Amino acid sequence: MIYLTQLVYVHPGKQAVFHEFEDVAIPLIAKHGGELLLRIRPNEESVVASHGEVPYEVHLLRFQSEEDFAKFARDEERQRFLHLKNESVRAALLVKGTAL
Repeated sequence: MIYLTQLVYVHPGKQAVFHEFEDVAIPLIAKHGGELLLRIRPNEESVVASHGEVPYEVHLLRFQSEEDFAKFARDEERQRFLHLKNESVRAALLVKGTAL
């Protein structure tokens, strides 16, 4: 079992485009043995300690294996809409881990 935490930074004004991508990508997670555990939209007031920009969204996902995550990333339907992610996401930080 692997856990992924992703901090997503969206270009100003591109939130709707990002949501279009998520509308396609999020349902595909389960198709590949994964689960979206949390999707948080923090703001300046909700973040206690920050040494930089607050991300637009924070995702916590779980997949059965690295291979399942790789299959999700390569999914043909997701690939067809990847241009929406590329247009809307300025930067992302992905942290991989396992449960202790």
